[in-house]
Amino acid sequence: MSEKSNAQDFQPFIPASTSLSEITIKAVILGVLLSVILGAANAYLGLFAGMTVSASIPAAVISMAVLSLFKKSNILENNIVQTAASAGESLAAGVIFTVPALLLIGAWTEFNYWETTLIAGFGGLLGVMFTIPLRRALIVDNPLKFPEGVATAEVLKVGDVGGAGVKVVATAGAIGALFKFGETGLRLWDGAVETATAVGKTVAYAGSNLSPALVGVGYIVGLNIAVLIFLGGAINWYIFIPILTAMQGGIPAGESAVDLANTMWSTQTRYLGVGAMMVGGIWALIRLRKSLVSGIKSGIEAYKQKKSGRTIIRTERDTPMQWVGAAILLAVIPLFFIFNYFTGNMLLSLFMATIMLIAGFLFSSVAGYMAGLVGSSNNPISGVTIATILTSSLLLLVWLGTGSVTGPASAIFIGAVVACAAAIAGDNLQDLKAGRILGATPIKQQIMQVVGVAAAAFVMAPILTLLLNAYGIGEPTATHPNPLAAPQATLMAAVATGVFGAGLPWGIVSWGMAIAVGIIILDLYLEKRGSAFRTPVLAVAVGIYLPFQLEVPILLGGILAWTAERALRKNEKTVPEDKKEAAAEKTKSGLRNGLLFSAGLITGEALVGILMAIPIVIYERNDVLAFFGVHSWNIIGIALLAIVMFGLYKTSVNVVKQQE
Repeated sequence: MSEKSNAQDFQPFIPASTSLSEITIKAVILGVLLSVILGAANAYLGLFAGMTVSASIPAAVISMAVLSLFKKSNILENNIVQTAASAGESLAAGVIFTVPALLLIGAWTEFNYWETTLIAGFGGLLGVMFTIPLRRALIVDNPLKFPEGVATAEVLKVGDVGGAGVKVVATAGAIGALFKFGETGLRLWDGAVETATAVGKTVAYAGSNLSPALVGVGYIVGLNIAVLIFLGGAINWYIFIPILTAMQGGIPAGESAVDLANTMWSTQTRYLGVGAMMVGGIWALIRLRKSLVSGIKSGIEAYKQKKSGRTIIRTERDTPMQWVGAAILLAVIPLFFIFNYFTGNMLLSLFMATIMLIAGFLFSSVAGYMAGLVGSSNNPISGVTIATILTSSLLLLVWLGTGSVTGPASAIFIGAVVACAAAIAGDNLQDLKAGRILGATPIKQQIMQVVGVAAAAFVMAPILTLLLNAYGIGEPTATHPNPLAAPQATLMAAVATGVFGAGLPWGIVSWGMAIAVGIIILDLYLEKRGSAFRTPVLAVAVGIYLPFQLEVPILLGGILAWTAERALRKNEKTVPEDKKEAAAEKTKSGLRNGLLFSAGLITGEALVGILMAIPIVIYERNDVLAFFGVHSWNIIGIALLAIVMFGLYKTSVNVVKQQE
């Protein structure tokens, strides 16, 4: 095949014959620190907004800036740093999508340190090991796009972007941090503005979160995904909530329209998202079945060839299969004992471990393949986790029966391990793609993935505990009336308890399933027509499930990205022919600057959100730093957000002026 011949002819940036230092003491220390910091930031973002973003590019930029201070540093060393750092943010996604569900169903009363650490650490280890056999199939023989891996490699290759790039990240990080401090610390404006009014017997709602981080998320995912997320919210808040409100007699006396709309969402219509995500997860598996089997076969065949004794060049050296097998065994044994500690039943724990292994390998492969198609940030980890928990629940239901006390938690334990494995799997292959372009040694990247996983795993429980005590997670309480939404974890809890008899509102769930089927049909039609705009069902499903106020800034960020790209592309068309190539490079630079600015906004806001939790927990007051009193000067928040958005746009398009 032409693809395979192209793979054989491929020449990396650093040739295989050249050997550079990769795993060094300074690279390990920096990689571990960034894994912890970016993992913490993504944990907050995921609980807050139900979405996480790839940290590879900001990590690469920071690494270049820091390592440039040392005399001896190189591009492969920088690649090693981003490999470890990105593992932290990916692991955070697997943890926050599932582990909080154990609190929501009452199985835990707090985030148990060792259980959380072991689930995260060994789940992530499984993700790395499961995808090692797939590297050759998905990256070498039949290469997929792996967009973030390619982008990371390009950032690292353009080494002179380091100084300017880190300045963009640092500036945006400071802006995001100050904005969050003004809202959560000084309490000068509310985190969101919302209003609703009665229209006959129904309700009309409008609202938006005042969050630069969410604007950054929208910029990174792009207009297509941002529109679909907003579309999902519109289906819920502008169609189903008004219809159900009217059918149930309108707004009760004494209840505000805003409270009614939010109550309808939290108790009824968000289950539309449950149904849509169920269908979306199953559809992802159906779409990938042939490619997945082909990829696994190709990976096994490659290892058979290696056993024949031929010399393996540096850029093709993977972790030996005996090490992979030993690492998988090392992970499964302690997880088995965690299961047994909870259930007190050896046979049941063995059954759970078996489900975990099979589902973990299957869904890690799916996640890796999906990362190759749409990137890690758009990877439907929530979809594969739902499929895991639903399947596990149904299998355990046969063993334990309805009404089982341990059944829902057992299914979530399995889902948590698989979610961590799947999240890391996509990230691992993304990093290996960047490494292939640059000429890195695969086994060294795989080792650093494990190092990054371990570093982040040890801090996940304290971070979650801090956020729980400061803001609350999932369910509103008297202490925390506006908690971090944790939409995926709440969904996992609902699915697991629903199967075992707590009862899901299956009528609404079924409507969500029907909507998902319609979205899938539309996407197939658009695919057949070759349309650039597509409708991946899981993006709409997430939008249906999230609070509407979170989706407005995401849409605004997507519009900003589209507008900035149009301005840059327009400039390309107007320059003379001999300057076309330079203009195209300026376009890439502008888009990269926008991405880095967005990443800075996200990181700055998220880190201050975590740091602000410390005094809130210590003093047991959420207004402890409100030195000027608690205010709702929302016009200030709106104006400042508009200024931040303008700054994001100008950061992207200013390269045109620089060119001129």
